[in-house]
Amino acid sequence: MNKILVIDDDRAINELIKVNLELRGHKVIQAYDGTTGFALCKQEAPSLVVLDVMMPEVDGFTVAQRIRKNDLTKNIPVLMLTALSQINDKVTGFDIGADDYLVKPFEMEELQVRVRALLKRTRQIPESASTREILTLGEITLLPETYSVKIRDKTAKLTPIEFDIFNLLFQNHGNMVSSAQLLKDVWGYSPDDDVETIRVHIRHLRAKLDEISSGRKYIQTIYGGGYKLDIK
Repeated sequence: MNKILVIDDDRAINELIKVNLELRGHKVIQAYDGTTGFALCKQEAPSLVVLDVMMPEVDGFTVAQRIRKNDLTKNIPVLMLTALSQINDKVTGFDIGADDYLVKPFEMEELQVRVRALLKRTRQIPESASTREILTLGEITLLPETYSVKIRDKTAKLTPIEFDIFNLLFQNHGNMVSSAQLLKDVWGYSPDDDVETIRVHIRHLRAKLDEISSGRKYIQTIYGGGYKLDIK
């Protein structure tokens, strides 16, 4: 049974989320402010945190930062909720370390889809890791067991989402992977327009690759289409 922590100061929404998640077999812990929520996150070690942005005193962005900086909680996936639909708020959430982002009001079925996708990603290591397979192409090596990428003699640790993105590009090297395919294969859903989600994670991935690639730019943007891994 997955343990999910819901942090939202709106008690009606918090309770509605709790009921719907419990109907799917999850155990739900509730918090109504950021300080209590972060304390419960450290104490309970949940499988997932559903975190509202707009809360008094300690907002969701601050809680997400604390979760990512603490050794006990840094790997717990975070799904952020907000009534704000502006791109800047979404970018801020992803920059802090949120794994996914859902704008209020939302359908409970959509919440279930996001929760299911995040839990699936964090429960399962990549398929190749089960056989301890190491994937090499040119000077790039993927290390599935540690969610890492190695270029020549330097290694970068990736988040599970970053690894999934890079692995998809790796498997399709030389060919464009569309934004729609990335959303479907990595996030597990296909919203009509959520390209900013991809852009932020691609930016983070490129920054990590830049640190170990001696200036070589491996990920190309195909404007209006998607992304391509160039290893020539």
